[in-house]
Amino acid sequence: MRWRAGTERTKRVLDKQNLRVALEEMRILLIGLLVGVAAGLIGALCGVGGGILMVPAFVLALGMGHKHAVATSLAIVVVTALAGTANHVIRKSELIDWKLVACTALGAAVAAWYGTELMRNLGNQQLSRIFGVLLILVGVRMLMMKAA
Repeated sequence: MRWRAGTERTKRVLDKQNLRVALEEMRILLIGLLVGVAAGLIGALCGVGGGILMVPAFVLALGMGHKHAVATSLAIVVVTALAGTANHVIRKSELIDWKLVACTALGAAVAAWYGTELMRNLGNQQLSRIFGVLLILVGVRMLMMKAA
């Protein structure tokens, strides 16, 4: 009898631990889904890959290190960009300048390859500061632009 009672107590403790783990995983998945929806919408509307929203969200809401958030965001941006581009191609929108895509993509791919090497050599705090300064500079520049 005593052994059985101890086993039941152990099961209850394990069930609570499993529940905590499951709830944390659900929280991460829900935040990821919401960030993905927002990033996809902003990406489609503003022509950004969504990393501008995903990186801060992953760092602040999920507690990821900046390096982890950047690498995860890059992987997601591939999917986001493919989906948006596919929509333009299927709808024959003729809004994509393919010559510019070819030239820019070549330079961007080379820079991204070496940029990821540089990113791995910088600290999370350094990356967060670079990202923050970039956001401020771009935001100020956009606010100062005259309407086209």
